Amino acid sequence: MTALKYLQAYPERLQDQVRQLIAEGRLGEYLDQRYSGRHDVQSDKALYSYALELKQEYLRNAPAIDKVLFDNRLDLTHRALGLHSTVSRVQGGKLKAKKEIRIASLFKDAAPDFLKMIVVHELAHFKESDHNKAFYKLCEHMLPGYHQVEFDLRVYLTWRDMQA
Repeated sequence: MTALKYLQAYPERLQDQVRQLIAEGRLGEYLDQRYSGRHDVQSDKALYSYALELKQEYLRNAPAIDKVLFDNRLDLTHRALGLHSTVSRVQGGKLKAKKEIRIASLFKDAAPDFLKMIVVHELAHFKESDHNKAFYKLCEHMLPGYHQVEFDLRVYLTWRDMQA
């Protein structure tokens, strides 16, 4: 039985369906049918604008985003597809907090839905810090079908590993 490291939290029946697609050599075909094409967001500046547009549309009252960038140091083996962080610095006598989002560089070549899913996920953390029901409800609001895209993103990562 093939170990599916990105899909371990999913029910066995879903994992079996992915294993069957792998055995039949149809996993890439499945992904191409659902997620063809590549997004146009290729620079950190474009990624910042993209994230800011989503934030303005869905999270106007959330804290401002100070930095958004592609990061080639994010490690998929530790399940880091993207990171949100708050960097605190003392400037003069005041404490300043800057909000940052980092997206794994491998998503420069991914389908538009996958990039949107990662950005939506990280933006949702500005409102909800934990992966709880409210967090996923917010993700679903910003990206209808969020759960399916997240699952398929994990399938994509599985397929990508098979190509290496």
